[in-house]
Amino acid sequence: MRLTDRQIENILQLARQETGGQTRVRVFGSRIDDAARGGDIDLLLELQESVENPALLSARISALISRAMFGRKVDVLLSAPNLKHLPIHEIAFKEGQLL
Repeated sequence: MRLTDRQIENILQLARQETGGQTRVRVFGSRIDDAARGGDIDLLLELQESVENPALLSARISALISRAMFGRKVDVLLSAPNLKHLPIHEIAFKEGQLL
């Protein structure tokens, strides 16, 4: 996985700060390929509670983490009981690695 320990700590801290603390975070996509270079950071946040405004939450977390990563592009996908489960969720659950 192409994230440093400090980056992982920042991601977890910011994600849990914005979602209430019980969130599991998976990284998926190009960042799990140690041979790849560059690329954005794709995250799946697994929430236990329903989300009232998922687009706003996702955008806020993406912006916070992006700032902590000096402008690196961050895509945040949410999984919550009230949200539709899409094919991208299956990929993230299957190939993603828990932080």
